[in-house]
Amino acid sequence: MTVPKTPAKPATVFTDTDTATSTGTATDGSAHVHDLIGIGLGPFNLGLAALADPIDELDCLFLEARDRFDWHPGMLLDDATLQVPFMADLVTMADPTSRFSFLNFLKQTGRIYPFYIRESFLPHRREYNQYCQWVAERLDSVRFGQQVTSVEHDGETYVVTTASGETHRTRRLVLGTGTAPHVPEPAQEALAGDGPAIHSADYLARKDELVGRRSVTVVGSGQSAAEVYLDLLNAQPDHDYQLAWLTRSPRFFSMEYTKLTLELTSPEYSAYFQSLPADKRERLLKSQQSLYKGISGDTIDAIHEALYTRSVEGSAETTLLTNTELRGVTRTDEGYHLALHHVEQEEDYEMATDAMVLATGYRAGVPAFLEPVRDRIRFDEHGRYDASSTFSVDHTDREIWVQNGEEHTHGFVAPDLGMGAYRSSMILAAVLGREPYPVEKRVAFQEFGVPDRFRILSKHSQPSRILSKHSQPTEETR
Repeated sequence: MTVPKTPAKPATVFTDTDTATSTGTATDGSAHVHDLIGIGLGPFNLGLAALADPIDELDCLFLEARDRFDWHPGMLLDDATLQVPFMADLVTMADPTSRFSFLNFLKQTGRIYPFYIRESFLPHRREYNQYCQWVAERLDSVRFGQQVTSVEHDGETYVVTTASGETHRTRRLVLGTGTAPHVPEPAQEALAGDGPAIHSADYLARKDELVGRRSVTVVGSGQSAAEVYLDLLNAQPDHDYQLAWLTRSPRFFSMEYTKLTLELTSPEYSAYFQSLPADKRERLLKSQQSLYKGISGDTIDAIHEALYTRSVEGSAETTLLTNTELRGVTRTDEGYHLALHHVEQEEDYEMATDAMVLATGYRAGVPAFLEPVRDRIRFDEHGRYDASSTFSVDHTDREIWVQNGEEHTHGFVAPDLGMGAYRSSMILAAVLGREPYPVEKRVAFQEFGVPDRFRILSKHSQPSRILSKHSQPTEETR
């Protein structure tokens, strides 16, 4: 769908000598008031910027602290692919005809036929990063090198200040600051030191230092841990080090990709998840970790094949341990002493390693620059964003939205690239009061919760005939 061009809404601009008006402008030379400012530019806010670009009535600005778009550069391994198909790009699920689609990127860069012949729906991670950079370069609304230091409210508008001293005014905000690397408490002190203990986010930048050690230990249970382990396993013959992989999980979980399970990424399931009490949502998220924190089956197979191939002429110097919890890390002259605990056997044990990679995931947080407007934002009892069904987090549901900070309210789809365009469509609909891109309400064949047609209304009510939500009622069933 191509969004029709609409007459541009003239922006309210004042000169330095003008006084503040009801639009909330001021005398600081930054009188222009944007309709929306996005802070942070990961794939989700970049997708929002791309979908907002053709809407002439919308005046948007997107600010990013980095000097260019770079998506998880520490994990852009040569053979690593996305875990979602190319249709989960920035725009396609909202507007398949958008000039910012992944397929158009391939066409414009002369690579659409090689991608077609390759016959794989999963783009390489490096390729996806190049695609996002290509999109960012074509958006006038995007500005890099703009680190936001403060957001205030002057009674009418939000005033966004950057480290360079620039100020920008807006009626609405979309927070896309994403997640930060998470380091378990036992390892925080080790990571702060000078030795080769790193988070997987920095893996490629420190790889040469790691492979020069006598032993390397990978800690973690998800895709990043598996990819780092496989990369180190493949590099091991050229560098001769011992390699270990520790995970607290009872096994190396593969991510579940069955079709009916994938329907849990639907708007219906997200709405059902939101309807549950907070404590049930927390328990449910923990039980669903293999749906979004597991390992690609292809990666697991590649690891086993590498180990098997190595076993033909001997064996790899490697150790794989499940059910192992990291309880403590102590710095030694040679490297690190790890205090470990076997979860099922309830036994403490220990090992030594020269270097360590913590593939322990990421956590969402609330950036410090929001402190002046905290009173305008809804938080839950744990200090997390209390996002509504439209992803808004302010008390009016009309001013502030969040991207990928609502896993606890919307479920495991929050970081899913495939739902990014859907969320952006919802945000744009809330901002404009109309749907510039149709927002799907039903996409799953299954139903979640108790269907209304089967609810018990009274003792004397008759059970409804079986009628799926996709069926058309007949005279008999009306």
